[in-house]
Amino acid sequence: MQAGETIYALSSGAPPAALAIIRISGGQAGPALQALCGALPAPRRASLRSLRHPETGDVLDRGVVLWFPGPNTATGEDLGELHLHGGRAVVRAVEMALAGLPGLRLAEPGEFTRRAFLNGRIDLAEAEGLSDLLFAETEAQRIAAIRMASGHLSRQVEGWRHDVLRLSALIEAELDFSDEDDVGAGAADPVGEALVALVADLRAALSRPRAERLRDGIRVVLAGAPNSGKSTLLNALLQRDAAIVSDIAGTTRDVIEAPVALGGVPFVLTDTAGLRDEGAEAIEAIGIGRARDAMAAADIILWLGAEGEGPAHAQVWELEPQIDRAGVSRETKTSARHRISAHTGEGLEALIGDLVATAQTLLPGAGEVALNARQHRLLEECAAALESAIALDDLLLRAETLRLARLALDRLLGRTHVEDMLDSLFGAFCIGK
Repeated sequence: MQAGETIYALSSGAPPAALAIIRISGGQAGPALQALCGALPAPRRASLRSLRHPETGDVLDRGVVLWFPGPNTATGEDLGELHLHGGRAVVRAVEMALAGLPGLRLAEPGEFTRRAFLNGRIDLAEAEGLSDLLFAETEAQRIAAIRMASGHLSRQVEGWRHDVLRLSALIEAELDFSDEDDVGAGAADPVGEALVALVADLRAALSRPRAERLRDGIRVVLAGAPNSGKSTLLNALLQRDAAIVSDIAGTTRDVIEAPVALGGVPFVLTDTAGLRDEGAEAIEAIGIGRARDAMAAADIILWLGAEGEGPAHAQVWELEPQIDRAGVSRETKTSARHRISAHTGEGLEALIGDLVATAQTLLPGAGEVALNARQHRLLEECAAALESAIALDDLLLRAETLRLARLALDRLLGRTHVEDMLDSLFGAFCIGK
C-alpha cells in the first residue's frame, strides 16, 4: 500500500445480488465519480445517476451515487460510493471502467479499514473489534464485538493513559524541585498511593474472562469408556450426524470437533476415543492419547464413564446416559448431574440449559470488554511496570517505569510501530472492507 493511491472495491456481497456497493477512497475519488456520472452530487446526499463509461459514453448502469469529502469520512479520505444493480456483468463493467482511470487500483484485503486506522479514524482496539464483528456467528460474539468496535476498551485505556501521564508529570515536578526547601520528603507518597489504585484497576480488568473463549467457543469434551454413548450424545446436541455411531468398541479413534451455538453462546463440542487401558490397538491408543489432551484443554468435561473415574478437572460433570435402554446392563449413578437419553431427548433440554448457564460464568459479563491475547499481554506489561514503580524510591527509575507503562498502553491502541501486526490483522479482512 502506498500513500496517495486511490483504491476501489466491491464492498457488498458477491454477485448476483439485489444490490452491489462499490467504494472508492483517496484523492481521485471525486474525479472518478465525475468521470462516471458527471457532476458530483451534493455531499452526503444520495443522488440517482446514470453511470457511463468514461471513454465510450455507453451506459453501464443507473444507480445511487454518494459523495463524502474527507477528512470526516470512514477512511479519513475523500470517499465515493456507487450503489448498483447486483448483477455480475454490471459489477464487472463498472470495475473495469474504474480500473481504466488514472491513479486508481483495486484495494487489497482490509485496506479501507487500514486507512481508517492510519488516518486516525479508529484505533487498533476498535479495528480488532471490527474484525471480530465481521466473523461473529453468535449473539454473544456480536455484542462483545460491537462494544470493542465502538471504543469501550479504547476509552478505558485512554483513561489509564491519562492517569499515567498525570503521575509522570508529578514525578517530573518533584525531580525539578527536589532541591527546593519547600518540597517535603514525603512528596512522592501521593504518587505511590495513586499507583496502587491504578494497578488494582488494571488487575481487575486482567482478571476478567478472555476473548478467546468468546471467539473460539466454550470447549466441551465428551469422554468416557467405549460404547458409553458419547458419539450419540454429540450428534443429539448438534442435531446432525457428525460422528459415526456403532456398537463396536473403539469406533471413534480420533477427536471430532464441531462448533455449535446453544442459547446464543458459542461452543466447541469434542467427541473423543473411548478410554480403556486394555484391548486398544496402536491407532486407537493414539486416539486415546489425544482424548486425554482434549480433556486437559477443556472448559467442561461431560463424563459418561464409570462414576468417580473421570479426570481431575474443575468442571467434570457426571452424566448418566442411555437411560432409555430398559433391561440393558448399565451403571446407575448416585450423583449424576444429568440423566439423559440422546435417542429420546429426555434430559437434553436441562443439560443444554446447564451448559449455557455455566458458559455465561466463563464468558465476559454484560457491559464487560473481553481482552484478546495481544491486549492482555500489553495490559499485563503496563501493570507490571506500575507495580515496579510502586516499589522504587529513585525518582528517575520510577519515571522510567511509568514511561514503559505508557508505551504498553500506546502499543495497545496502535500508537507505536505495529506494521507486522497490522499486516496480519487487516489481511484477514475481505476485499472492500
